[in-house]
Amino acid sequence: MKAVLDACVLFPTVLREILLGAADRGLYQPIWSERILQEWVRATAKLGPVAQMQAEGEAVMLRARFPKANMRAFPEIEARLLLPDANDLHVLALGIGGHADCIVTVNNIDFPRHVLAAEGLSRRDPDSLLWELWSHHPDEIEASIGVVHATAQRISGQEIPLKSLLKRAQLPKLAKSILA
Repeated sequence: MKAVLDACVLFPTVLREILLGAADRGLYQPIWSERILQEWVRATAKLGPVAQMQAEGEAVMLRARFPKANMRAFPEIEARLLLPDANDLHVLALGIGGHADCIVTVNNIDFPRHVLAAEGLSRRDPDSLLWELWSHHPDEIEASIGVVHATAQRISGQEIPLKSLLKRAQLPKLAKSILA
């Protein structure tokens, strides 16, 4: 499965790392464009210049880690599309041109399901996508979460309950299933 990762799912670090951990384990192929990566980097600016510099460095590492994920823009496809927010046309065009199965986003309003379906795409929120991947590959998803959890605790220097970590990452369905 190929999935376009919208900038809004790259910005929260924990969510991004869990999604990319699943991709590292071969559960799906992420795709993005240079514009999506730059939107993510710009979004971190509100956390300050250090956070933005870190995001720029992480974007460089993502390009190296997932060389097939970074795709060119598709302005010829973008020109024929309509969405509620014209600033999101590039994401839909990438999904079409990149032969993706879905767009992973929390931006439901600007990606109407019927518009995506007409182009052969679905809209997936990260929680439902990760829950579905977990339901078929629990060991791989739990391993990915374990790595992210351990890293978060190491960086913070304190114990972080897994439930809290997943809640902050806006993954309630996944948390409920894993912690049941």
